Amino acid sequence: MVFAMPSQIQVRTAQADIYQQALSMGLAPILAQVLACRLHDFKGDLASIVHPALSYIPAPSLLADVDMAAHRLLKAIAKGEKIGVLTDYDVDGITSHVVILHAFLDFFGVKNENIFSFIGHRIHDGYGISHALVKRILSNTERPSLIITADCGSSDEERIALLKDAGIDVIVTDHHAIPVEGIPISAYAVVNPTRADCSYPDTSIAGCMVAWLLMAHVRQTLIDAEQISANVPKLVSLLDFVALGTVADCVNLSSSAVNRAVVHAGLHILNRFHRPCWLAIREMLKKTDQSFDAQILAFQIGPRINARSRMADPYAALHYLLSEDDAEAMQYLQCLDTDNQQRKAVEQAMVLQAIAQVEKSTQTACSIAYLEDGHAGVQGIVASRLVQKFGRPAVVLCPTKNASQLTASARSIAGVHIRDVLQEVANKHDFLTRFGGHSGAAGLGFPLTHLPTFKLAFEDAVRTQIGEKELQPIIWSDGSLKTSFISLEVCEQLQDLQPYGREFEMPIFDGVFEVQSIKTMGKDGTHLSLQLERDQKIFRAVWFGALNQAGDALPCQKGDKIHCAYQLNINDFRNVKQIQLMIESAFVIH
Repeated sequence: MVFAMPSQIQVRTAQADIYQQALSMGLAPILAQVLACRLHDFKGDLASIVHPALSYIPAPSLLADVDMAAHRLLKAIAKGEKIGVLTDYDVDGITSHVVILHAFLDFFGVKNENIFSFIGHRIHDGYGISHALVKRILSNTERPSLIITADCGSSDEERIALLKDAGIDVIVTDHHAIPVEGIPISAYAVVNPTRADCSYPDTSIAGCMVAWLLMAHVRQTLIDAEQISANVPKLVSLLDFVALGTVADCVNLSSSAVNRAVVHAGLHILNRFHRPCWLAIREMLKKTDQSFDAQILAFQIGPRINARSRMADPYAALHYLLSEDDAEAMQYLQCLDTDNQQRKAVEQAMVLQAIAQVEKSTQTACSIAYLEDGHAGVQGIVASRLVQKFGRPAVVLCPTKNASQLTASARSIAGVHIRDVLQEVANKHDFLTRFGGHSGAAGLGFPLTHLPTFKLAFEDAVRTQIGEKELQPIIWSDGSLKTSFISLEVCEQLQDLQPYGREFEMPIFDGVFEVQSIKTMGKDGTHLSLQLERDQKIFRAVWFGALNQAGDALPCQKGDKIHCAYQLNINDFRNVKQIQLMIESAFVIH
């Protein structure tokens, strides 16, 4: 739910050299403008951004420890060892899990009985290679001799050491920042592009992409060792899962040619709808005649997969993606959808409570909310909503099973590296029991008694990065559009720059319109349908989440002139296409 707090609309600054370079490539001026507003300080090949292709993906061999990891897996496969796959419970982790399983079972000839799947419970186990998960692994009478992680492990030295002592080798694949003390020394190998000694040129890739790169390298290693045929296909067919994990993890889709390439290729594969999981979601969303784009991955598929681990155990999400027939896929998807509906209800209540706390706080550089009865599985989403509403980094805290301990999720804004903020807190204080993450998101934990100290320390650390700048919600506009440009043709042109996502957001424009009609819509009565007029042309507009709750006063009335930020969208109803405006923010001009 998006809360209708007036946001400052600021026009992006366009980089002149990118604009000219884009024009020289034959792009329409509006596309050149969109690129020039997003690719500040971009020094790469512009074609890699405009025309994403797998040829722009650097070789896996550039990853540190990738040879060591591949040869250890080669040995395990050759000897028929039991192999554990241990991943995080979010979309990035689940898709990583699926990629690794498919690689082992469908490409490398590993028997199903030689694979163990380990995914921690978000609430009961916590993130990564947790003590609870290690205890379960070691308590089994049959245990793996090798474990490969994905999307976790870089900060788990203590638990990896326990596994090593028990005779289990651990290969870490991850993309989260390496802790200041360095990589986990007890791991057999650590494949992570953020390592200081790693030569891989793109540190912004998702965990599922790191896993895919390792599996691609394992395939070539197996071929070179003549353990599998050279005719075994490349792993390109698994990029639909990598695309989902990449988009859902909100990694860079602006300057990263790798991320753009895998999302572009993955969507192409996904839109063949050859897997039961994709057919099921297409049927549920009633989009049987439409292709999926990155927005569908981000706002429809991703949340349903994440909802499972937020509300219950994550294995239903894994089984959904691995489903072998349509009925099985729909059964699991309905389970995920039910969880998602429950998550929405819990989220709405928590968001209202968190907003009330933040509005009473004197902190101006960050938003911190402690929800005594909050659901720890939903706190990350609530933190994102606080960022969206107040325009500053946010932390949402909830008690763990042990009421004296807190677990928290942090989300950030452009220009504030949230893990670095937590690192500064940890450097000055010793009460953080755990923390980890990357620039935009992080998780942490500490005793409840240190909450007052944490609030002060966190804000100080944010101030270190932003100085005295006052933060507020900002909507970045690509400028105003001539009335004649608000058209189906221009909207279709803008699709040529897909995929859109984090740091390469969908184009937003701003302008002044007169309200001709306005009414609420939707089941909960918080969305608005409007008719807007400019230059004697009428445009249909939709404003989702314009009201906090049903019955709130409308933000504008018929006859008002409003300055609004909006996206162009095509409304396809009964095969009749019409342009419509998707309003992001608006305020009345008096």
